[in-house]
Amino acid sequence: MRPLGLMIARSWGCHRGGVTGGVTWLFLPPLAVHIQTSRALMVISLLLGFFGIIVSVVGMKCTKVGEEDPVTKSRIAVAGGVLFILSGLCTLAAVSLYATRVTYEFFRESSVPINARYEFGSALFIGWGATGLTMLGGSLLCCSCPPKERRGQRSYRQSQPSTAREYV
Repeated sequence: MRPLGLMIARSWGCHRGGVTGGVTWLFLPPLAVHIQTSRALMVISLLLGFFGIIVSVVGMKCTKVGEEDPVTKSRIAVAGGVLFILSGLCTLAAVSLYATRVTYEFFRESSVPINARYEFGSALFIGWGATGLTMLGGSLLCCSCPPKERRGQRSYRQSQPSTAREYV
């Protein structure tokens, strides 16, 4: 196996001396467009999720990384939440695109018998569940946004409660 390429086992042949053949690809093998699109969306989703984790950890109030201002920390946490929501949307698009193609191929008339066609597998349902959880987590992080500072708002201190002895 060469370290620079991907070995594809589709054209292996047996020979008297052993196995011969094989095709070396220096790039991704040619796949259907919907599979390449789903892969690209999942890679983008993973990168967005990774950066979302980093930004969210920096925005946590319990960490000492970054500024100490709680308003700035909350805004950083909101940015992490937005990254998580975008990651969830990319995952949703990738999984739904593949599911649409599987559905189309299943109901298309072909010579392949029904019991040999692709069906929804557990990976699709896991992908949809991961999408929901990722977007829920991102939404919760976005809810940590601090209220905008209102000008002219006065804060009043609570007076100390009086005791019964003061009135006597």
